[in-house]
Amino acid sequence: MKTRRFIAGAVCPRCSAMDKIVIDGETDQRECVACGFSDARPKDPADELPTRVSRASARRVETAAEVVTLLDPAAPERDS
Repeated sequence: MKTRRFIAGAVCPRCSAMDKIVIDGETDQRECVACGFSDARPKDPADELPTRVSRASARRVETAAEVVTLLDPAAPERDS
């Protein structure tokens, strides 16, 4: 039995159809079920473009928690 799975968001390089690419789990071949395009799955992932979110230093910084006071505009004002 073949194990195939669809790759969400993948776009076919030949017909540009989205969500039509399947990966064969045994041979690592990718195939478009819309147009029949087939090739070997890339072994090395593409280099990720550096962004403010993908930088290692951005993942280490945590934002400090702040106290928030919610005000009800319909409530009468109270004197402190």
